[in-house]
Amino acid sequence: MHDIGFAQHDHAACVASALASAETTCAAEKLQLTPTRRRVLEILLEEHRAMGAYDILAILASEGIGSQPPVVYRALDFLVTNGFVHKIEKLNAYLACTHPGEDHSPVFMICRACGAVAESSMPLADLRRSAESTGFLIETTVLEIEGLCPACREAA
Repeated sequence: MHDIGFAQHDHAACVASALASAETTCAAEKLQLTPTRRRVLEILLEEHRAMGAYDILAILASEGIGSQPPVVYRALDFLVTNGFVHKIEKLNAYLACTHPGEDHSPVFMICRACGAVAESSMPLADLRRSAESTGFLIETTVLEIEGLCPACREAA
């Protein structure tokens, strides 16, 4: 078992399932999951935490995959655009999506003490109805909530 966000789960099954989902989606949509893109996704899945681009780049460089920022930024752009990874704006970091393939509006709970991030989702129907009533078209939504995770609350 391994922590993801604030809960325990089977880490190996989680990583394998997310990679399989990405491969299936890419094959179905004729997207190229290049070795570098796949490795960036693997790193984020294996770490199960929000990571900055330069943290990911350091791992890629140590593996001889790439040492220039454009390598990681191009991979992250592809992964974010296709819903495999989310960007956490407050942290300027990236997190593997825990709901790949689902139409969802991510909600990120960010612990202000330890920096742990958990992804949840909220139904889009109410948001869409509210937006449509004003003539607004929602293209993307991201909600970031800051507070204390269970471990930090307990420690406090």
